[in-house]
Amino acid sequence: MTFDVITIGTATRDAFIKSKDFHVDRDLHVLGGKGLVMPLGAKLEIPDIYFSTGGGATNSAVTFARQGFKTACIAVVGDDVSGNTVIRELERERVKSGFIRKEKKPTAYSILLEPPSGERTVLVYRGASEDLEGKLVPWARVRTRWFYISSLAGNIRLLRRVVDFARKKNIKIAYNPGGKELKQREKLLPLLKHVSILIANREEASLITGVSYKNEKAIFKKWDIMSPGINVMTDARNGVWVSDGVRRYKAGIYKEKKIVDRTGAGDAFGSGFAASIMRKPKDVIRAIKLGSANATAKVEGMGAKYGLLTRREFESEKRWQRLAIKTVKI
Repeated sequence: MTFDVITIGTATRDAFIKSKDFHVDRDLHVLGGKGLVMPLGAKLEIPDIYFSTGGGATNSAVTFARQGFKTACIAVVGDDVSGNTVIRELERERVKSGFIRKEKKPTAYSILLEPPSGERTVLVYRGASEDLEGKLVPWARVRTRWFYISSLAGNIRLLRRVVDFARKKNIKIAYNPGGKELKQREKLLPLLKHVSILIANREEASLITGVSYKNEKAIFKKWDIMSPGINVMTDARNGVWVSDGVRRYKAGIYKEKKIVDRTGAGDAFGSGFAASIMRKPKDVIRAIKLGSANATAKVEGMGAKYGLLTRREFESEKRWQRLAIKTVKI
């Protein structure tokens, strides 16, 4: 089978825990000067706990499948209950799971602790997701028009293997790099010139280009040379900047009905943007709208896959048709 897109990256099991007994206080010993405080030795009541699946590869795969694309996922999970849950949920979303490997190490896990203020601390166990290597991928069976690559836990060797395979097979790449890859800038940069869509936030774009995060025009001037495809810079509540090498686009954000959970919002935007480019390669404005709409719908509920839009939902719901977007010719 030839797929429209195969996602590559992490697969996790997530647990969301809220409690009025979690407090935020000043703490000069931690980054940011604030810390999550719980009484030592106490037994705390948890009014509710919510489980879901996550990880960049599975989150983005669900977006592509809901947008009507033939989708598969390359990831590693443990041979355990959590791994089976990840696979079962993907199959329910019509994502092919035949490339997902089960290994001895347990499935990756995230525990999200949220106090009443809405801020959160995330405990992360990387688990089996760290074991994704090129040797685990059955390359002879891999047939696709696109790869969508999310964080690879710093595995530049795997990224290079994917890029080399894509170049030989004329496969396009959309890439949302993780922090550990960005820390290996000198190894990463030569690979970016082979990427069709590169997605990063403002701080990450600054790391890629070596330009101050405060100067978006200078960032894109250098970025368009380093990575000649479509470059996307997300900017939290300030919206998004996009350059396709011919025009530069600046968009705001949609108004949320309510904000419940931001987990997976970045994956929702990136995969939504890429899905639209896959369908209409020249229509950057539509891609911005779909990416932004997908992220907005996601934050209105709990879990990384909540609210991810189907093609029909995006094209038929009036709230997604209007978004302030400015266009400037480069």
